[in-house]
Amino acid sequence: MKKTFYIFSIGLAGVILLSLQLYAAEKKGSEAAQTWSAKASKSAYLIGAGDILEIITWKEPDFTRAEVLVRIDGKISFPLLDDIQAAGLTTLELKRIIEKGLKDYVETPVVTVHVRDPVSQKFYILGEVTRTGEYPLVKNLTVLQAFALAGGFTEWASKKEIILLRNEGGQNRIYRINYKNIVKGDDFDQNLNLRADDTIIVP
Repeated sequence: MKKTFYIFSIGLAGVILLSLQLYAAEKKGSEAAQTWSAKASKSAYLIGAGDILEIITWKEPDFTRAEVLVRIDGKISFPLLDDIQAAGLTTLELKRIIEKGLKDYVETPVVTVHVRDPVSQKFYILGEVTRTGEYPLVKNLTVLQAFALAGGFTEWASKKEIILLRNEGGQNRIYRINYKNIVKGDDFDQNLNLRADDTIIVP
């Protein structure tokens, strides 16, 4: 009897241990998913004035528009919903707003919002690069990728003294970038993700 009870106790302990391990794995997976979601949301493209959007409502041609301009005031015009604030939102956020507004007219609206022409977010690169000027910020570009878009450096470029100017909370901030350290792998932190209106200066 004692032997049976001992075996039963071991089996019960094993079940409890397995349950705890499964719970821990599930919790870890949930936390990882939340972290990924937060990062994805943070890095998502924000609609801005001047962007051209495509808004499709499934099986509802009256609520589908191939070209919707985001006006200078940051709003768009949409059938029956009048003016909708779009600037500063992601496409997913705008989709949800439109779907909520259309529920008074469509039983189960399914909306897709796509940025056809992302012209509102730009960055600038000046100085000793092959092609200086203004570039669209169409994805999560890094400093190194910006140099590639600009055609690389001229022979006179000072690659150790590059400056990135950024406006943060109404204050101009200067980031100093040593290109040679990045490509050598000594300081990958300097390979910053670019933001709208960043200016890179290569002396």
